[in-house]
Amino acid sequence: MAKLTQDELLAQFEEMTLIELSEFVKAFEEKFDVTAAAAAPVVVAGGAAGGAAEAVEEKDEFDVILTGAGEKKIQVIKVVRELTSLGLKEAKDLVDGTPKPVLEKVNKEAADKAKEALEGAGASVEVK
Repeated sequence: MAKLTQDELLAQFEEMTLIELSEFVKAFEEKFDVTAAAAAPVVVAGGAAGGAAEAVEEKDEFDVILTGAGEKKIQVIKVVRELTSLGLKEAKDLVDGTPKPVLEKVNKEAADKAKEALEGAGASVEVK
């Protein structure tokens, strides 16, 4: 079997859905007995105007906050489970305890997809 380069692996991950990627991460954690944790973002600002450059930068990490479950709570719980790796009880507790974050520090595209899926199930969602 040929060894894939980092760029080839990233290209494969780009084609995966959030659910497929979540399942892959779980399998990877089990296979290698590790835990995937979000790395702290590194901000590199050039020159003496570092503080000003940070203030002008476009936001690239978003939190998807569930503000209400609506009338179709069961469908919302299903969507929460699809978006996260939570079990049934944890997803139900999250939906019951709104407002709560469903996804944290995700890119704009993932936040929009999650918001669309949750609103499609009847939930009220806020992206920050």
